[in-house]
Amino acid sequence: QVQLIESGGGLVQAGDSLRLSCAASGRTISTYSMGWFRQTPGKEREFVGAISWSGRRTEYADSVEGRFTISRDNAKNMMYLQNVSLKPEDTAVYYCASVRTSFTFAVYAASNYDYWGQGTQVTVSS
Repeated sequence: QVQLIESGGGLVQAGDSLRLSCAASGRTISTYSMGWFRQTPGKEREFVGAISWSGRRTEYADSVEGRFTISRDNAKNMMYLQNVSLKPEDTAVYYCASVRTSFTFAVYAASNYDYWGQGTQVTVSS
């Protein structure tokens, strides 16, 4: 059974930094692109960024480009999201997910992912 577990969320002030982690089990993620999404109440899940299976390629939403950085450690089956210069509008539940098909980078649509974590809350106060 595949499980993804996020951690590292919390309550911070605007301008602060956070590092979110995503631990995978039940699937060796080294052949799968991985992504981060976020969601606020009443809104659809929003693409934040993604990283290819090798880690060589990343993509980010315009709203976080230059402030968020995704990395991965395939040896540890882990993925990370480093957030800096957080803004109140970054407040959301953050989810990590694994792309459905190995060795592909179709990362923007939530429907392309088959496994999701339970989410970790990030709250940024002004």
